[in-house]
Amino acid sequence: MSNRSLRGMRIGSHSMETEDGVDFAPRLQAHYDCPNGHTIILPFSVEADVPVTWECRCGEEALLRDAAKPEPKGGKPPRTHWDMLLERRTVKELEELLDERLDLLRAGKLRRSA
Repeated sequence: MSNRSLRGMRIGSHSMETEDGVDFAPRLQAHYDCPNGHTIILPFSVEADVPVTWECRCGEEALLRDAAKPEPKGGKPPRTHWDMLLERRTVKELEELLDERLDLLRAGKLRRSA
C-alpha cells in the first residue's frame, strides 16, 4: 500500500478544509413572536431585507419583534366554480337544466356516475 493512503479516515464524510482565514458575512438575529407564545430566532445577513412576518412551526404568522403589522393587501377575492358558472348562465337557466337532468335520470335514460 502506498504511503499516501489515508488510513483511518472516512473519505468524503469529513472536509479536509479548515475555517482558518475565512471571513464570515456579518449577521444579525431577527426575533419573531408568534401569537401562540412561540419565539423564533433566525440569522440574517446584515445586507438582507428582513421580512416583517414569518410562518411559525404551528402554522400561525409570527411578527418581527418591535415591528408594526403590515397592512393586508387589497385584491380581488378568488373566483369560485360557482362564480364562473354564474358568468355563463343565470340561476333560472341552471334550475331548468337541473330539472331536465333529474327527469332523464328518473326515467332511466341516464346512468348515475360514480
